[in-house]
Amino acid sequence: MEFEPVIGLEIHAQLLTRSKAFCGCSTAFGAPPNTNTCPVCLGHPGALPVLNKQMVEMTIAMGLATHCSIRSFSLFARKNYFYHDLPKGYQISQYEEPLCYDGWVEIELEDGSTKKIGLIRIHMEEDTGKSIHDVDIDTLLDFNRAGVPLIEIVSKPDLRSAREAYLFLKQIHQIVTYLGICSGNMEEGALRCDANVSVRPKGSSSFGTKTEVKNLNSFRHVEKALEYEIQRQIQVLQSGGIVRQETMLWDPVRQETRPMRTKEQAHDYRYFPEPDLVPVVVPEEWIERIRQSLPELGLERKRRFIQQYHLPAYDAGVLTQQRAVADYFEEAVEALQQPSPDRIKGVSNLIMTEVLRVLAEKNIEIQDFPVPPASLAVLAELLAEGTISSRIGKTVFEKLLQHPDKHPEQIVEEEGLVQISDESALRQIVEEVLEQHPGELQRYFGGKKKLFGFFVGQVMKATKGKANPKVVNQLLQQILQEREAAAQQ
Repeated sequence: MEFEPVIGLEIHAQLLTRSKAFCGCSTAFGAPPNTNTCPVCLGHPGALPVLNKQMVEMTIAMGLATHCSIRSFSLFARKNYFYHDLPKGYQISQYEEPLCYDGWVEIELEDGSTKKIGLIRIHMEEDTGKSIHDVDIDTLLDFNRAGVPLIEIVSKPDLRSAREAYLFLKQIHQIVTYLGICSGNMEEGALRCDANVSVRPKGSSSFGTKTEVKNLNSFRHVEKALEYEIQRQIQVLQSGGIVRQETMLWDPVRQETRPMRTKEQAHDYRYFPEPDLVPVVVPEEWIERIRQSLPELGLERKRRFIQQYHLPAYDAGVLTQQRAVADYFEEAVEALQQPSPDRIKGVSNLIMTEVLRVLAEKNIEIQDFPVPPASLAVLAELLAEGTISSRIGKTVFEKLLQHPDKHPEQIVEEEGLVQISDESALRQIVEEVLEQHPGELQRYFGGKKKLFGFFVGQVMKATKGKANPKVVNQLLQQILQEREAAAQQ
């Protein structure tokens, strides 16, 4: 029997507000343990919460970006459970009436097709504290994170493979970072994911028994954990067993899931309306104001880059993965004197090969990249015009990194890097190279045609990389043919 997986994700995104969800404590990451705390977020008796308005605005923005309906009237609820990093003994969340509901997100599949993944809800809640398990001491608690505002994005069970779940999470990551409402840093816990997964016979419309896989703090972990859990459930069913509804923990070292506890039901949390907070009332004017402020999102921008700049889909996807990189590209294109397709493609190539390489090597963001977009545009034009070769272009790029205030043309002039395209000058250099390597020349005539690349390399070496490769290739072919014909007479 063939089986298919049915997957839904619950994604938690920490919002980039300056203060916590219900108090004035800072949300800054990395502060000394238990310093960003107060009686409200520590759950002291008599301390009353006050709702952070920016939290509501960011949640509405996410709802609009994912085609959700926005409730004009929603409630907070208490989600009751005991855990040592939950100081109040309950979490302020939303249950029956979330702020955003019934939306969808479009993902691009590997074959170029698209698929809409439905959203059940996006609701507001507060984060818990953080447990630090120290073998030599004991479990330590840091409550700096307690009360940090979160949104929980709950998808419909529309995902049918681990890969689709990976792509969906990547798309959510791109949306929240484009909106500027979440850093998306999974290592710091700013974006976290739990996955509900079951399997059923292919063609069946009923659902199997689901498990929830926790501890998924990277895109790869989501994909690997789901691949493992899907196969585990299939093996259980094929051997005549029964899949139990339980919470599973992903072990990234052993690359396996293992049971953590029996899966809770909603009634286990004893939800009831939060008595210390009034309902959230959202006027239509507020929603429209937020709608007007939304940026062009990544997938829309990718499609525009393909249409407007005639870029390949791959280029457009890389350039629009991060909003700031896409902004840098467009600023460079605007700075081109002649924004022809080949020069725009040249800018794209420089960003994808050189700029992104530097960002990865130095572990910096594009905002910290020293070379201005206008300088990169000039470099692209120098390459397109044949003023410098691609090899010299790399040299100029490295010089720009060291002296970002210098103009690329100034560097080319000062370093004497102008490409040699004069045929008479290059013919003389080619002739000299061939005279200096008689043995290789005889072997070339004897059938070792791969030595052609050796001769090209020697010409480039003799000109310190400044020879126009296209002209060198043409001249070398011509001269070698002439010499070989003469030798056969």
